[in-house]
Amino acid sequence: MVSETTETTETIPDYPFDKPGPLEPPEEWAELSRCPVAHVRMPSGDVVGLVNGYEEVRAVMSDPRFTRRLDRPGAARMATTEDGGTFSRPPAEGVDINEGAGHRRWRRLLSRSFTVKKMEAYRSTIQRFADELVDDMLAKGAPVDVMREFGLPLPVRVICALLGAPAEGKDRFAHWSQVSLTLTKYSQEEVDRAQREFTGYLSDLVEVKRANPGDDLLSELTMICDADDGRLSRAEVIATAQGVLVAGHETTSNMIGKMTAMLLSERARYEAVFADPGLVRGTVEEVLRLDTNMGVGIPRFISEDIEVGGCPVPGGTTLIVNPGTANRDDRKFAEPEKFDPSRANAAQHLTFGAGPHFCIGQTLARVELQVTLETFVRRLPTLRLRDAPETLRPRSGVIVGGLEEVWVTW
Repeated sequence: MVSETTETTETIPDYPFDKPGPLEPPEEWAELSRCPVAHVRMPSGDVVGLVNGYEEVRAVMSDPRFTRRLDRPGAARMATTEDGGTFSRPPAEGVDINEGAGHRRWRRLLSRSFTVKKMEAYRSTIQRFADELVDDMLAKGAPVDVMREFGLPLPVRVICALLGAPAEGKDRFAHWSQVSLTLTKYSQEEVDRAQREFTGYLSDLVEVKRANPGDDLLSELTMICDADDGRLSRAEVIATAQGVLVAGHETTSNMIGKMTAMLLSERARYEAVFADPGLVRGTVEEVLRLDTNMGVGIPRFISEDIEVGGCPVPGGTTLIVNPGTANRDDRKFAEPEKFDPSRANAAQHLTFGAGPHFCIGQTLARVELQVTLETFVRRLPTLRLRDAPETLRPRSGVIVGGLEEVWVTW
C-alpha cells in the first residue's frame, strides 16, 4: 500500500472516480495528466498509487520487477470481498502461469493459437456470426439492446468456437465472469459459488476433450497436458480455459457496446465510416484510445524501492496503472481529446497493456470490433441511439468497465 505521510485521509480521493457523463472522462484525469503517481483509495479502503502518464504507465507494465499478483504480504486489496478481489486470490494448486518463467512458458504455448495470421483467417467466421446476429436483430425489429442482441453473443460465439466450448452456456459464462471480476457488487459467498461452478464446468469439459478431441484450443491444451514432457498441468489447462473465456468475451462484449455508443452519440463519426469504409480500422483504434469506461485499471505490486516518473515508490506499494489517462497524454498524442480516425499513432494506445502481459488476444479483439463496425455501417446505415447519450448507464461494482444497455433503433 502507498504511505499516506504526505496526504491526510480527507484529501485522498475515492477510486474509481465519478464521471460527469456516461461517455465523458472523469474530471480528475485532466488534473492528473502530469502527476506520475497519485494516491487514491480503493473500495476496500486500502490506498494505492495511481499511475497516469503514457511513459510512466508503459514503464510500469513493462518492468518485470512489478507483479500482477496482489496475494503478496502488504499488497492492497481492491474489492470489498473478504478475498480482496480477483487479483488478490492466490492461484490454484498446480498453477504457475502468472509470473516469470511460468508465464513465459505458458505464453509461448498459447501464442501459437493467437497469431495475427490465425486471427485474420478467423475473420470470415466472425463475419458469418455477425451477419447472423444482424439478421436476428432485423427480424426482431427495432428497438433492440445492442449489448444483449449483439455485444454479448458475438464474442461468446467466437471464443467458444475457438476454445471448443458450447456457446449455449453464454449466460452462465457471463454470470461467472462478472462475479469473478467483482469490486463491490457481489459477496464472498457468491464469488466462491461462481468459482466452484466455473471450475467444475471446465473440469468436465476437459475430460470431454480428452475422450473426444477436436480441432480447438482446449483439445490442443489437453493434449499438451497429457504429453510426457508435462508442459501444462491439468490445473493450468483449466485456469487457461477460464482466463480465455473471461477475457475473450467480457472485455470485447463491453467494447462493442461502448463503441456503438461512442460513435452514435456523435453520429458524424458513424457517418464518416459509412462514407469511407477505409476508416474502420482507424475508428476502432480511436474508440479504444478514448474509452472512458475502461474500469479500474491494471494493478501491479512492487517489493523494492523504485522511482516512477521521478516519483519515489517504496517497496510494498500497490500501483494501479491507468491506461485512460495515458491514452490522453498530449506528450504522446497530439490534440489527445480529438477523435481522429486518421491519427498516425492511434494504435500505440495502451488499452491492451504493454510488456510481458500485453494482451495475447488483442488481434482477435481488434478483428471482432472491425467486423462489427463494418457490418453495422453496411447493413444498418441509419443506426442511431434510441435515447439521449446522457441516459446511458455505466456498469458499476465490477473491475471491467462498460455500459449496462445500449438501446438502438434504425
